Amino acid sequence: MIFFIEFEIYIHRWFNKIIKKTVEGGIMDKEIILKTVGISKSFGSVKANKNINFFLKKGEILSILGENGAGKSTLMNILYGLHKPDEGEIFINDKKVEFNSSKDSIENGLGMVHQHFKLVENLSVTQNIILGQEPIKHFAIDYKKSTAKVKDLSKKYKLEINPNSLIKDLPIGIQQRVEILKVLYRNANILILDEPTAVLTPQEVMSFFKVVENLRDNGVSVIIITHKLKEIQYLSDRVYILRKGEITDVFNTSDVSAQQLASSMVGRNVVLTSEYKKATPLDFDILKINNIKVKNNQNLLAINNLSLNVKPGEIVGIAGVEGNGQSELAHAIMGLTNVFEGEIIHKDEDITSISVKKRIARGMGYVPDDRQKAGLIMPFPITENILVGNHYNPSYVSKGIIQKEFLINKSEALIKDFCIKSDNCLSQINELSGGNQQKVILAREFDRDPNFLLVSQPTRGLDVGAIEYIHSCLVEMKNKKVGILLISMELDEILSLADRILVMFDGQIIKEFTHEEATDKKIGYYMTGGAKND
Repeated sequence: MIFFIEFEIYIHRWFNKIIKKTVEGGIMDKEIILKTVGISKSFGSVKANKNINFFLKKGEILSILGENGAGKSTLMNILYGLHKPDEGEIFINDKKVEFNSSKDSIENGLGMVHQHFKLVENLSVTQNIILGQEPIKHFAIDYKKSTAKVKDLSKKYKLEINPNSLIKDLPIGIQQRVEILKVLYRNANILILDEPTAVLTPQEVMSFFKVVENLRDNGVSVIIITHKLKEIQYLSDRVYILRKGEITDVFNTSDVSAQQLASSMVGRNVVLTSEYKKATPLDFDILKINNIKVKNNQNLLAINNLSLNVKPGEIVGIAGVEGNGQSELAHAIMGLTNVFEGEIIHKDEDITSISVKKRIARGMGYVPDDRQKAGLIMPFPITENILVGNHYNPSYVSKGIIQKEFLINKSEALIKDFCIKSDNCLSQINELSGGNQQKVILAREFDRDPNFLLVSQPTRGLDVGAIEYIHSCLVEMKNKKVGILLISMELDEILSLADRILVMFDGQIIKEFTHEEATDKKIGYYMTGGAKND
């Protein structure tokens, strides 16, 4: 589906250039609805925001672009009342405001949808939306009134949704609509969207674009925090560049290329697409999967007679819309879920039933798709996250005692080798940006000298600088004759890195391409189930 997005972006930008003066004039003639003056914020010795001045016009879609750790989230958390600025002022409709909590922000018409949704899975859509603002009638919650309001809002903003559905039964794209409706229910006319497409499929991304445009057409002003250049080009009217806590540039989006945005964001020329280098794999399989069947956590068949192989020194990419068995496949390979039929072979030995510990000891590395839930322990420091999976290694733990000096020295060396931005190795993981969190996982897994790597969604939510670095790390491991299975929703990533591409649909591999054969159009066709029986 990526090729559809790129085509629509091209048409959208061409159209914008034709009517550029009208569009810019219309936006610039509108009143300023939000403005910051001299916003600064420090955390200890780290200056997260420095003298931030920006404005948002009514009915405008504004993007704020920056590397992970550039200060975007800090700025948005200040606007949303989660942080108080050390210096500076915020104005809404020319009125100075002070926010001590998110409640203050919402009461002033400013709402935020976070990258990681804050929904209660066992409650319904309506129950989540009204949570904290439940209408009461005769000493009970008036669900009839609240459900009617939710229906009216979803109709007005074209956010089609069943108010009675349980959150746990909804796909990610629809859950995002619930988060947006939560804000609109509280009468917000300024909406901050933090990395809104980080967890969406290509199809959901196109649906999201229409949602944002409908919001704008209904008078909502939108700020989008993102690292995805194509989406900025498609949606936004203007873009601010935030680098090292400061606004360094501002552009009319229709006047600037993706390469210019990337270079301005990082402060140097950036390779937006990794140059493919043909593999010379060894002539045997490091991993071979034969006709496995796996059930999901609802005890339904998620993987059905799936087979694949990976050779040392090649990257095999798995493309597919999320939810077609990729997570279950990854868990089966690493021993996190049971295989009830078929076999997994590693280095010519059947490992189908052995433990995760033994798989790691055999040289199997794993970069999970959700770094915060499955790859890291968020309240812990870098050192203890490096220790994860190494706690059976006597260099790290001897006679039940952590070898602190070795662990600190090893962690500091990995921080240096992998360019991890942190104060020191005792910094807590949750203090690092997403890109640096991902680097900690890569450092830990790569340092074990794996012979096989399972890498799932390695650049999800990361900026172009971090993506460039992680891609170079994967190519380096390939050149060291490590066999790599890459699972990614990003077709550009698959196309630039993979030597062979397998398309996964409904728990099966339905098509295989060599790098030379593959195009985004062909892969997109099979990703949506096209010609499943070809």
